[in-house]
Amino acid sequence: MYNSQLTTFISVVENGSFTKAADALFITPPAVMKQINALEERLGIALLTRTNHGLQLTEAGKSFLQDAKYIIDYSNRAIEKAKEIDNKDKQQSIRIGTSVMTPAKFLLDVWAKIQKYNPHLKIELIPFDNNPVNAVEILKNLGKHIDIVGGLYDERFLEERGCVAAHLNDKKLLFAIPITHSMCGKEKINIADLKGQKVLLIRKNWNKYIDELREDLIANGVTVEDFDMFNLGAYNRAAQENVPIVTVDGWEDVHPLLKIVPADWEYRIPFGILYSPTPTKQVKDFINTLIKISKE
Repeated sequence: MYNSQLTTFISVVENGSFTKAADALFITPPAVMKQINALEERLGIALLTRTNHGLQLTEAGKSFLQDAKYIIDYSNRAIEKAKEIDNKDKQQSIRIGTSVMTPAKFLLDVWAKIQKYNPHLKIELIPFDNNPVNAVEILKNLGKHIDIVGGLYDERFLEERGCVAAHLNDKKLLFAIPITHSMCGKEKINIADLKGQKVLLIRKNWNKYIDELREDLIANGVTVEDFDMFNLGAYNRAAQENVPIVTVDGWEDVHPLLKIVPADWEYRIPFGILYSPTPTKQVKDFINTLIKISKE
């Protein structure tokens, strides 16, 4: 399904040397080096830097490593899916995409009720790396390898990614404050507290509801700096720079060095289940059950 050189490349990175990768793959070190050289030549880029201290990934290599793992994972799932169809397996499951920033926690509190309405339902959690490339591709291809993902959205977000949403609730916009920051001890933060200070906020035009908050913050003398997407990188930046970051209710445990502090405002953002515009009957039934439960 995919070029075996990808597996060799990943093994070299994970083992830190050609020799150790060769042992893990049960081939010779020259064979490993030959595959890596052939891969770099085919791509026309250097993936690894050879030094006296060992192997190091280039910046291009770091990016390629993430996508190589993604390709292998999805290729394997494609094979598994084909085998399931070939075996005429009638027991289907809802495949739920999950990552650090898109956990399946929203199911925990309602699982008993879901089972009440759908006692034979099975779910499968599909982990994925929430980077900009994967996040967009997964949402544009919902129904192929992943059926649903819980996430934040607005109308433009859904249109750009070609998916639809079943609204469950509105998440409060809060602050994640570094534990070394002067405002960490506050019970609640208002915009006046932030005048003259810097705050991290997801990039403009990502979500219209957050953009409304952006305008309010700037109008009140707050310096706003962008980050590209909600992922661990953004929260690491907040902790390292000792800067508050605007986050959402439900992400309390994302970073151990950040403390969630409520904000004295009413800004919220829609949260729901993102799924394909042409869902299977089982996905439709699952979505309808979640909507019914959310209204109880």
